[in-house]
Amino acid sequence: MTNELIQNRLIEKFGASLTEWESPYGLLTFRAPADMNLKVMQFLFDDEQLRFRFLTDLTGVHFPDRKGEELSVVYHLHNLVDNIRLRIKVYVPSAKPDVFSATKLFSGANWMERETYDFFGINFIGHPNLIRILNVDEMDYFPMRKEYEMEDPTRRDKDDEMFGRG
Repeated sequence: MTNELIQNRLIEKFGASLTEWESPYGLLTFRAPADMNLKVMQFLFDDEQLRFRFLTDLTGVHFPDRKGEELSVVYHLHNLVDNIRLRIKVYVPSAKPDVFSATKLFSGANWMERETYDFFGINFIGHPNLIRILNVDEMDYFPMRKEYEMEDPTRRDKDDEMFGRG
C-alpha cells in the first residue's frame, strides 16, 4: 500500500474537502474540516483496503497567529496490517474550539482527548467524561496555549552579565 493509493481513496470519497496534502519523511499528512474529522476517521477505519484501526496519538497545537484557526487537533493513525501511518490535522478557532470526540471509534482516544482538553482547552463533543486529567480542577486557563511569556523578563539571574557576556 502506498501514500498515493491512500490519498486517491480519500479523494474519491471526500473530494476537495481534504486539503494540504504532503508527505514529510514519508508520512502522509492532510487537513480535514473539523466537522468531518469523525467521517474521515470512520472511513479510514471501515474501508477493507485501508484498515487504519489504531490511533497512535492525538494531540493539540496552538498557532496564535492563525486567526480563526488558532487551535489544531492532530491525529496519527496506523494500519497495523500493512504497517502504514498517516496524520490528519483539523483546525478550530480558539473562541469555539469544538471537535467531535473519537472515543466511540478508538477507546484509546479517551485519555488523549482529556489531556488535550486539559492543556489546550479543545472541547471534544460527545466525550464521555471531558474533565481535567493532569492539572488541578480549579485551573482557569490552558497552560500549553502560547498566551504567556516564556520567562519573566525582570529576572536578574538570567542577564548576560551574570555569565560574563555583558
